[in-house]
Amino acid sequence: MAWTAGSLWAVTSSVDVNAIVHRSVAANRADWQAAPSYSYLEREVDQNGGTKTYHVRMIRGSPYRELVAVNGEPLPPERQAQEQSRMTAAIAHREAESPSETARRIANYEKERRRDEVLLNQLVQAFDFKLQGEQSLDGRNVYVLRATPRQGYIPPNRDSQVLTGMRGKLWIDTATFQWVKVEAEVVRPVWIEGFLAKVEPGTRFDLEYAPVSGGIWLPKHYGMKSRAKVLFLFTSREQEDDTYYDYRNTAETAQR
Repeated sequence: MAWTAGSLWAVTSSVDVNAIVHRSVAANRADWQAAPSYSYLEREVDQNGGTKTYHVRMIRGSPYRELVAVNGEPLPPERQAQEQSRMTAAIAHREAESPSETARRIANYEKERRRDEVLLNQLVQAFDFKLQGEQSLDGRNVYVLRATPRQGYIPPNRDSQVLTGMRGKLWIDTATFQWVKVEAEVVRPVWIEGFLAKVEPGTRFDLEYAPVSGGIWLPKHYGMKSRAKVLFLFTSREQEDDTYYDYRNTAETAQR
C-alpha cells in the first residue's frame, strides 16, 4: 500500500496508539490463558536443515512431546512403537507421582508460563510505540507499530532486562487487536544480572500468530537467532525455527 504524507498523517493522528497496545495486550493475555487447552503439532528445524515434528499435548498438568515425524516423513512402525512405549511410561510415571512430585512438576511448567506473562505485561512499560500506518498482512488489515526502548524504564526482574536493549515492530489486527506478527532485535548489549553473560546486538526473533478457534489466536511460527558472551570470553550462538499447526481444543474434543 502506498502512503502519501497527508494520508499517513490522517490515519496516525486519529488513532490512540496507547489504546491499541493495551487492547492487544489484553487479547494476548486471553490467548495465553487458553493455550494449555490446546494440543498441537510442532515442527523444529535444526541447523542442518533437518526437521523433527512433535505432537504436544497436556498430560496431568504439564506438556508431553511425542515425536511423530523426521524430515517430513512419519516414523517407521518400530520407531512409532518406541515412542508410544515412552509416552505410556511417562503417563504411568505421572500417575504414580506423589502429590508433592506432581505439584513440583506442574510448578516448573507454570514458572515458564509466568515468565512469558511477565514479559507480555512489561511491553507496555518498557517501550514507546509509534504508529507507522496500516497495511494488509495475511489477508488482514493491520496497524503497524514501531517499538523503541523507553527512557528510564527499570525492569522488575532478570527476565525483563533484555527488553532495555531491544527495539521491535508489531503488526496488530485492526478488528480483533490480536498480534499477527512481532519482530524484535537487540540493538545494544544487555548484561544479564546474576549471570556472567551479555546478550549482544545481532540477537533477534520473530513470532507469527494465527486464529485457531473461538476467537483465540496462538503462535504459528517462531524464529530466533541469539548471540551472547558468556564468562566474558566465549561467544555463544543459538537459533530456533519452529512452526506450530493443527491446534485442537482438547477440552472440546473430550466432550464429544
